[in-house]
Amino acid sequence: MLFDLARPLADQFILFNLFRYITFRSGAACLTALLISFVLGGPVIRWLKSVQLQGQPIRSDGPERHLIEKKGTPTMGGVLILLALCLSTLLWADLRNAYVWAVLFVTLGYGALGFADDFLKLSRRNVRGLPGRAKLLGQAVIGLIAAVWLAWVTREPLGTSLTLPVFKDVLIPLGPVFPLFGMLVMLGASNAVNLTDGLDGLAIVPTIIAAAVFAVIAYLVGNRIFADYLQLHPVPGVGELGVFCAALIGAGLGFLWFNAPPAAVFMGDTGSLALGGALGAIAVATKHEVVLAIVGGLFVVETVSVIVQVFWYKRTGRRVFLMAPLHHHFEQKGWAEATIVIRFWIISVILALIGLATLKIR
Repeated sequence: MLFDLARPLADQFILFNLFRYITFRSGAACLTALLISFVLGGPVIRWLKSVQLQGQPIRSDGPERHLIEKKGTPTMGGVLILLALCLSTLLWADLRNAYVWAVLFVTLGYGALGFADDFLKLSRRNVRGLPGRAKLLGQAVIGLIAAVWLAWVTREPLGTSLTLPVFKDVLIPLGPVFPLFGMLVMLGASNAVNLTDGLDGLAIVPTIIAAAVFAVIAYLVGNRIFADYLQLHPVPGVGELGVFCAALIGAGLGFLWFNAPPAAVFMGDTGSLALGGALGAIAVATKHEVVLAIVGGLFVVETVSVIVQVFWYKRTGRRVFLMAPLHHHFEQKGWAEATIVIRFWIISVILALIGLATLKIR
């Protein structure tokens, strides 16, 4: 919005020329989202407490201490994240950019599914929300629409192809199969973040780290000069997603202020499904889907731990882990919550550095 208002004045007033720069608007978007989170955080949490009364239902088959320590904590804190993220993006991004709208579509669509899931859990007072098939179907439809949209706005042959990190000349044409692949990336990322969201601050910080990495990636591949220098496949216009990523960082930091142990609010599926879907959509738009699997490796491992646990238990009746997802396994081994969370954060930083390194290693 501000970009469109300032653009006609840029030639007359040098101050308004700043709005032309993605870097300036990204910094402003981050600070704006952070400020919105701080201002609205308290009122939103008080409102959530007033309408939820007993807070988020706690799994009876989860770690025993959760039944005591986390009882009564309100959920749906993702509402705060989405408010800060979307308002800041609409304020600072170029609203003529199709990539911005496609990613917002996925973020809000998945957020709506998560909101419905959280609402049903609260109204029924159990951990079962939307039926699994219905939720997956909703995610698939939203992801498929977004993948078709992104393929359409990206020039061919890049629009329907898969790129690989390190191998600069490799471009795998997927053709009509690409929308299905893109949908799976978004659906997988969304559910991976959702499975990781089990301890205070565990999911939001790796999400912030991944958003920071993809802010850099979006800026580089959206700039033809930098893309050519690093031998990346350029995607004209996708640099504007740097503003969205920066807003996500600000919104995430603002939420962390209230979600830091002991959490005053949980993001719930409203936040985790939306944030994971957003990361997936950004990865598809920037043509760095494989890099997302590296940067978000923590989310991948958490998801794999659940798949392995379920598969092995059904086949043998025995468990591989004491409890899944993986962070619960370490809880059962006696690790303190803060120890698990901080060590997982460190792993996320290491994976982010590896992901960034793929931009230069060619």
